[in-house]
Amino acid sequence: MLRKAIADIEAKYLRTDLPEMRAGDSVRVHTKIKEGDKERIQVFEGVVIAYRKGAPGSSMFTVRKVSYGVGVERMFPVHSPRIDKIEVVGHGGVRRSRLYFLRNLQGKAARLHQEEGPGAADAAHAAPTPA
Repeated sequence: MLRKAIADIEAKYLRTDLPEMRAGDSVRVHTKIKEGDKERIQVFEGVVIAYRKGAPGSSMFTVRKVSYGVGVERMFPVHSPRIDKIEVVGHGGVRRSRLYFLRNLQGKAARLHQEEGPGAADAAHAAPTPA
């Protein structure tokens, strides 16, 4: 009975505007940052190395990027009101749900194969072909 009451309260705060994403996707997470009495949007762009960790109401996803030669990972709560929006930039072709092996790779070895999608196919055909 208590669990049902907690689930009902949590249901009001769950986000419904989340894009379809999974591990291996390149994303831009727009986060609200409060500095003093001002609020601004900061963008964190990287690869999702873990998605939907934890219980459904309190699930997290981890985004990794390399900034000035240093690997930076940040965990975001999926349903956080601090997240303004999430943009999926590209889909990586991976066979794992957790990409922790990327932590040990660097340079070209750390790149993921980009999957062909409807947007990628249009961009490939737009390029001029040599005669």
